[in-house]
Amino acid sequence: MAENLKNMYKTIVQDHFPPKMEITFADENDKRQTLFYERVAWTIDGVAKGLRYGENPGQEAALYKLVNGNLMLGQTETVKPGQYLASDVELLQSGKHPGKTNLTDADNALNILRYFSDKPAAVIVKHNNPCGVALSDSLENAYHKAYMADRVAAFGGCIAVNRAIDKATAEAVSNQYAEVVVAPDFEPGALDILARRKNLRVIRIGNISRLHDFVGKQFVDFKSLIDGGIVAQWSFVPKARSKQDLMPAECEYKGKKYSIQRKPTAQEYEDMLFGWLVESGVTSNSVLYVKNLVTVGIGTGEQDRVGVAEIARDKAYRKLADRCCFEAYGIAYNDMKDQDKKAEIDARIKSEKGGLIGSAMVSDAFFPFRDGVDVGIREGISSVIHPGGSDNDYQSIEACNEANVTMVYTGQRSFKH
Repeated sequence: MAENLKNMYKTIVQDHFPPKMEITFADENDKRQTLFYERVAWTIDGVAKGLRYGENPGQEAALYKLVNGNLMLGQTETVKPGQYLASDVELLQSGKHPGKTNLTDADNALNILRYFSDKPAAVIVKHNNPCGVALSDSLENAYHKAYMADRVAAFGGCIAVNRAIDKATAEAVSNQYAEVVVAPDFEPGALDILARRKNLRVIRIGNISRLHDFVGKQFVDFKSLIDGGIVAQWSFVPKARSKQDLMPAECEYKGKKYSIQRKPTAQEYEDMLFGWLVESGVTSNSVLYVKNLVTVGIGTGEQDRVGVAEIARDKAYRKLADRCCFEAYGIAYNDMKDQDKKAEIDARIKSEKGGLIGSAMVSDAFFPFRDGVDVGIREGISSVIHPGGSDNDYQSIEACNEANVTMVYTGQRSFKH
């Protein structure tokens, strides 16, 4: 019985989706705009194979790429056909060929990665949410920082980077278990190292080298409903992408003006912008903390903002404890049996407040009350970035001023459902 359950994940679904798809938009005068798609398959061991399966074994699924057509609605135009990223990957090593979740994880990693071109960057995604994102001076360092930000969640994740993978980075990747690695290219010898992981999907997407060109580009985002209906929306584009796009927090309440007292430092601006752009790939309701261009704690998909701020905080504590234990003793924190050593780690994490001291707190929507920012303030954050616009923004401003914490507004919500 147990073996039968394991075999479920080895199943390859022979789907019945057709080779072509067309989506037509027609206005009241029956003027039509059509998008043309073709089904994607890979030749593996001489056999053409599409997606392995959908979100779960047994769910038929197909991947389609946009090959022709255009859509202009008002002043917004869809991304041009043929500029392929996750919809037409070059599969260099398949192991198990990709399923739907592998492709959507890779796509969301690229969604985040597109905003970072100036420095080597690494994004690790698990269940369509980032678990570690980092920028650094080298690709190997960026990957190491992203991985150690949440070593536990990174197990079986999708790794995407914005530079050709060198041998040092390949060694680091091959030392951990991942499902997918995506890169613009691979330096000589790197693929041989990655081949040690037989089931690793190694994907090359040449367009990653010009991924920054996709910043600001939009596509039609479809969501199917239970009755077969469809919600269509333009994809989200963060408007705040530079220091100049951010506004110092201020508001008026009952005739009194409230303003943030301390301006952000250059490092705080960097961290807040980095966190805000990572936020665009995080499932709402979400809060995350970042420090020195590395994610520290990421809270996702929670119903209330205080709760998700606390979840992100608690994750920061747990992940730092695991990192310290692993670096010092080579084992996971949860596997540590020596209670004295565990107590030493706990004391260190408590004194460092989970690595949150001096971090930036990032929220995809406004804080309806000060209790949300108070969660971060108690842990020693130094800056807050959120959309602003709450009737009670004055509470959050007061909370920050009391703690000498700076705060900026983006003026735009960043929900992702």
